[in-house]
Amino acid sequence: MLPSGACRILNQAEVLFVKQSFAAIILGGTGQVGGAAVAELLATSECREVVMVTRKPIAPRLRVRNVVLDTGVADFAERTATLAREVLSQGPASAVSCVGVGSGSILWSEEELLRLEVGVVGAFARGCRDAGIAQFCLLSAAGSTARSRFRYARVMGMKEDTVRNVGFARLAIFRPGIIVGNAHTPAWAGWLGSFVPGSFGNIDQRILGRSIAAEIASHSREAGEVTRENAAMKKLAAQFNNVS
Repeated sequence: MLPSGACRILNQAEVLFVKQSFAAIILGGTGQVGGAAVAELLATSECREVVMVTRKPIAPRLRVRNVVLDTGVADFAERTATLAREVLSQGPASAVSCVGVGSGSILWSEEELLRLEVGVVGAFARGCRDAGIAQFCLLSAAGSTARSRFRYARVMGMKEDTVRNVGFARLAIFRPGIIVGNAHTPAWAGWLGSFVPGSFGNIDQRILGRSIAAEIASHSREAGEVTRENAAMKKLAAQFNNVS
């Protein structure tokens, strides 16, 4: 026992434990934006583990745990909750959905989009909330609203409403414009986006991924809902880069 007022020097293992203070459970982590978010989380010393929920096994990576779940089964929410409880038993954890569709989605029906964006993401969110996870990060898109005349924006808005109604203590919605550095974004779209100001213009997917990591690392104990568009994501990523 140390004398009153004395300080003990932490050993290397203890310092590492103090820094690695959270885990992240991510759905859609094998996609373009999801991959960027995973990379940024792994670059954060406070992140003890990234748990990637996928439909197929992925290659092993340091500090990444792959859990294969069938997202189409009726009890996907319950299976997610079981996983989330186990992750939470090891310490604080947040959840992320980077589920999104690529250029091929132009051929999808609205029903197919809803099945993925609202059905699967909604079940994932409910499972995480039932397990006790307080913070949820949701990838959406600029201009999203369930009242939109445009199919994609309307589906994204319905997804936002679905996750919002789950009732997380902290919900961060990310609404990027044109995502550059992304295999699904045509070169001409990125060029055009460079002339578009504001929330519908360009944002690099690495910055988007870093802003998600920053939200988890720096704002997990805050309450309420926050919606971040291009400018806010760039600012958050830059602040995080300066302190990490």
